[in-house]
Amino acid sequence: MPRIGFGVYNIPRSITKKCVLDAISVGYRSIDTAQLYGNEKEVGEAVRASNVPRNELFITTKLWGCHGYFDAINSIETSLKHLDIEYIDLLLIHEPTGNFVEIYRALEDYYRRGKLRSIGISNFNEEEYLKLLNNSKIIPQVNQVETHVFMQQKTFKTFLENYGTQMEAWSPLASGDKKFFQNAVLGEIAKKHNKSIAQIGLRFLYQQNIIIIPKSTKIERMKENINILDFELTDDEMESIRKLDTGKSLFM
Repeated sequence: MPRIGFGVYNIPRSITKKCVLDAISVGYRSIDTAQLYGNEKEVGEAVRASNVPRNELFITTKLWGCHGYFDAINSIETSLKHLDIEYIDLLLIHEPTGNFVEIYRALEDYYRRGKLRSIGISNFNEEEYLKLLNNSKIIPQVNQVETHVFMQQKTFKTFLENYGTQMEAWSPLASGDKKFFQNAVLGEIAKKHNKSIAQIGLRFLYQQNIIIIPKSTKIERMKENINILDFELTDDEMESIRKLDTGKSLFM
């Protein structure tokens, strides 16, 4: 699974195809969508129009509004139809609602059939994660949760890794919050590396082996967000950024 992906949350359907094609053109090979976003069809159209071999692209989507096993079966089939692809690279349960143990059992069954190449979860806390783990056979590949410099999830990351699940960050740029882009610590580090504040925030997560899925509708920003592999933050810089952690969600 690529460690940098392109997210399409809140991107209007009318421009989703173009945005995904732009992202692929500048080097992204992982695209993250969801049923809730309402743009799976457009993502699928972009995948087919990209001229990039399907096995070089990694498509993630998420189930929404399921209550149990059979709901999940129907929901998986809906996503496969909307995306119009033979398999989904990663399917997540978007939130721990309904009977998520039974929902996950449907994911396991489709994984065994080859329709899902990997499966995981999103927005699960420790208690929910352990309940799922104790009642399933396949360890979730990822748990996609809010993670950025102000909510770093350090203890939770270690907890997940101890069980074999990798953390994936949604909102890695702190949802574009002005306190992120105006932060003095990030700004000073950005100047030293001749990089943007966004690149510093993303590199901070990337350097900790956290999967990141930044979003933008502008191709210049897409290029910027993926261009974080040609520098490394020092231990002192990493420690300075760690001190920005508040442990609080931006959405609560």
